[in-house]
Amino acid sequence: MPLTTEQLTQIEETINRLATESILAQAGRDDGLVPSYSLLSDLRDRCAGEPVLLAPVVATHGALEKLLDAAKPFDDVSLNELRWISEWLPVALECLKSGQPIPPYGANPAAAGAAPAAASAGVAAEHSSGDVMLDLHLEENKELLGEFHAEAVDHLQQIEAALLALDQQPEDPEALNSIFRSFHTIKGNAGFLGLVPMQALAHEVESLLDLARNHKLRLNAAIITEILRSRDALSVLTQQVAVALEKGQLPDQIVPVSHLIRAVKKLAVADGAAPAAPVAALPAEGKPPVETISFDAPEVPAVAPAPAETAPAIVPLAQSREAAKAASNAVEAAALGKNTAGNQTVRVNTEKLDSLMDVVGELVIVQSQLIETSRQNGGVGSNLQRNVAQLSRITKELQHTAMSLRMIPIKPTFQKMERLARDLARDFGKKVTFATSGEDTELDRTVVEEIGDPLVHMVRNALDHGLEPSADRLAKGKSENGLLHLCAYHQGSNIVIELQDDGRGIDPDRIYKKAIEKGVIAAGTVLSREETYALIFAPGFSTAEKVTAVSGRGVGMDVVKRNIDKLRGKIEITSEVGRGSTFKIKLPLTMAIIDGLVVRVGTDRFILPSTSVQRALRPTRESISTIHGQGEVLDLRGKFVPVHRLHRRFGLPGEAVNPWDGIVVIVENAGKISALLVDEMVSKQEVVIKNLGAYMQNLPGVAGAAILGDGSIALILDPGSLLNAA
Repeated sequence: MPLTTEQLTQIEETINRLATESILAQAGRDDGLVPSYSLLSDLRDRCAGEPVLLAPVVATHGALEKLLDAAKPFDDVSLNELRWISEWLPVALECLKSGQPIPPYGANPAAAGAAPAAASAGVAAEHSSGDVMLDLHLEENKELLGEFHAEAVDHLQQIEAALLALDQQPEDPEALNSIFRSFHTIKGNAGFLGLVPMQALAHEVESLLDLARNHKLRLNAAIITEILRSRDALSVLTQQVAVALEKGQLPDQIVPVSHLIRAVKKLAVADGAAPAAPVAALPAEGKPPVETISFDAPEVPAVAPAPAETAPAIVPLAQSREAAKAASNAVEAAALGKNTAGNQTVRVNTEKLDSLMDVVGELVIVQSQLIETSRQNGGVGSNLQRNVAQLSRITKELQHTAMSLRMIPIKPTFQKMERLARDLARDFGKKVTFATSGEDTELDRTVVEEIGDPLVHMVRNALDHGLEPSADRLAKGKSENGLLHLCAYHQGSNIVIELQDDGRGIDPDRIYKKAIEKGVIAAGTVLSREETYALIFAPGFSTAEKVTAVSGRGVGMDVVKRNIDKLRGKIEITSEVGRGSTFKIKLPLTMAIIDGLVVRVGTDRFILPSTSVQRALRPTRESISTIHGQGEVLDLRGKFVPVHRLHRRFGLPGEAVNPWDGIVVIVENAGKISALLVDEMVSKQEVVIKNLGAYMQNLPGVAGAAILGDGSIALILDPGSLLNAA
């Protein structure tokens, strides 16, 4: 039975989305693997009536499924297969529409598209339009390309943020004008530098946005989705420029943009405007300022193709660097209306910031040594002590200033999660209200870079398993839209990131039974609620009844825990069955300096991160006992806590033979409480973390080292790996 026009339109939409994912995919990474698998599943169902289309789809789908089952990223073979089918499917579909023979899979799609019919030849020509390698002329344009890359990254972030705002309020003129200016600037600058695919794609999107600005086209979910995909392709091309600048490696792969150009042209229709999406309700009075955006999975309207347009003229590369630079600045000033007099900023290489932080760290160490010297040699109120106190104030201010230079807002990361929630809501057919607050909270750039992956896994799990389908929510008396709230705030010397949903919640009994089934714990093990929740971070653990394209394979939450541990943070879970769950991540503000508790064992000193320490106490003789098979335990308010003698872990002579003669430090790791026996608590102070070097990397229980005020070196302990090794 032949496919209907509506079915063909749906297939084309899915093919375009698959092509975009193939652009973003990279060998050795799993970015785009799950969405590609999901889209191929969709194509497999839609192409069931066309065996010629179905066979290659099933084969590629099976190849990606093997990668997912083995928890492996893309390799070169699977990536080439995905990109090949992404090029072949559009040509095959056009041939199917025009009644021409479908080219065999495995033939060159562009060449196969040149069928005897003129229509097929036209399709192949259009398909190759803009699909060329970036020609950077790196030697003569290195300085200009550096400026172009920095500006393009900013513009792409602005585009994504404004598009997500338009998804909520399609009539927002400020957001629309912001997107138009950004695409206009990228187009102009790419044209001066001869970056053909970037200029061609940005030109088409700019033309589409111009129709919307002139009220000849009304934006809808389908148009916004297509512009987001075009933005993603420009981001990949921009990344090629970054690699060339950083490593001198010129682009060696063509990033296809022709399918996006065709899709944008089809949407550029002045009549037949689709109805605007509803505007989300404003937050109630008295509530903290929270940005909310509602996502659902609307029907994508079929849009009639626009008349063929001539390809945009490509501006040749400027003959001189000065001329190109002046022209580039003129284009941006005209497009953005920049005021160069106010709010000036300077771009600084991150290596220089790291070097500055190292020097400040050395200054902090010298300051500690001077304080120690002044205590020993200077009397109370002496000139030496006054001068050292003044130096301490200046050093503290310099330290905070240097740290602030490394601090960046978490807003771009939250923006990516917002985009992810939008895409997944459409894939799952769920209605979701995504809310954010505290996105201007700043933290160390290293922390921002590393926290992205854990948040991706958590948002995926919340949307797939946490939030119920609309029908189930209505049956339970909940609102049709599921709520996902992501917020950040400061708490002492830490930053806290919370992800909250109002979905099913986590059933501790179900987790406990599943953990016994999988052999994670032994039957009869007594666990607290927090320890039970912590089981979801065990490798391979999953309570999902079925494996979906997004989650359920047990390879997500262990990644979350591992990345957060690497950042010296911790994660806490609170949940109520039927009401929802909250995941709270606590992270240090900076990775360079930590707040630590200095303890002594024999003649050696160690530093415990304050984030892991709950309390310290001197135990009584009655509170210590020995349990057969478990060793020494401490009776802490009716709960038995294992005692680990730190001097035994490192083979050192210790003074406290009996625990009641020493100090017990209570530490928490992965929901479990343990006690470390030390001889003495020395002090609590900020210390600069020093790397131990490649030879002493990955020592169990050791995170680094620090130089103390007297010049001695103390090891910084990692309670997680220390207790696991024990």
